Amino acid sequence: MLTSTTPGEGKSSISFNLAVSLAEAGKKVIFIDADLRKSVLVGRYKINKSVKGLTHFLSGINKFEEVMYGTNVENFNVVFSGPVPPNPTELLGNKVFKTLIKVLRDIYDYVIIDTPPIGSVIDSAIVAQECDGTVYVVSSDAVSHQYAQKGMEQLRKTNCRILGAVLNKVDMNDNRYYGKYYGKYYGNYGEQPEE
Repeated sequence: MLTSTTPGEGKSSISFNLAVSLAEAGKKVIFIDADLRKSVLVGRYKINKSVKGLTHFLSGINKFEEVMYGTNVENFNVVFSGPVPPNPTELLGNKVFKTLIKVLRDIYDYVIIDTPPIGSVIDSAIVAQECDGTVYVVSSDAVSHQYAQKGMEQLRKTNCRILGAVLNKVDMNDNRYYGKYYGKYYGNYGEQPEE
């Protein structure tokens, strides 16, 4: 699963793009949007039709096959969040969700789950208990290191392995550490050398 400290740090984009990249590399992948409170994916990817989502399945309204969508990327399926339910934490903590993750582990090479920011609600900690690992997304200059550390501490309490962190939205033109470091080691990566 992927989470962040606060909204707007880019975790949904990173998790979706990670899932697409894994599928393009030949892996069988399913992406689950478990941000049941404030999903951005349907709007961002301009889905024009009404979609059934994870909340429909967890509430018992639809079968899983009815909420899972194929994509134009081979071996890549998506489950959108669905409408905001009155009880998101309860839905993510129920037996149906736990069983779903166990079943999907046997079918897919990767199950990528986008979750809400852990600094805002407890939902991510609930989902983390069912996951093999967590990637923590931190937006550069948007969150204090103390606040990010509190989020990491929440994750540690779940006993979910923290796989690593993604530092996102780094201004490479800013003449600070990251710009200097990457410029020094990678230069103008991808450009053709002069003759």
